[in-house]
Amino acid sequence: MKLSTRARYGTKALLGIALHWGKGPVLLKDIAQRQQIPLPYLERLIRPLVQAGIIKSTRGARGGVSLLKPPKEVILSEVVRLLEGSIAPVACVDNPKLYPRSDLCVTHDIWSATACAACKG
Repeated sequence: MKLSTRARYGTKALLGIALHWGKGPVLLKDIAQRQQIPLPYLERLIRPLVQAGIIKSTRGARGGVSLLKPPKEVILSEVVRLLEGSIAPVACVDNPKLYPRSDLCVTHDIWSATACAACKG
């Protein structure tokens, strides 16, 4: 599986935030500069991470973004799925009911196992 720029930048930003765990919020402009991510693009990447409860955004003079839980509890595959969408290699893995023959398909179990292995991050 090849990650998009969105997922690569999102994980780089998240790592930049995780490296400051316990030190207070990090300014997005600092993350953007250190990771060489355009600030407007980074702002769009942060929004879904805030909505999913992975990070929090604090306004004000001491504001910025920070993780809501310890870095070791953040599951990278969840972050990638959040930014990329499904990581299943074929559509029937996510929606087997849409494919009436998926229970008879000889490759369905292989694709499901592949997707589950990727999810375990």
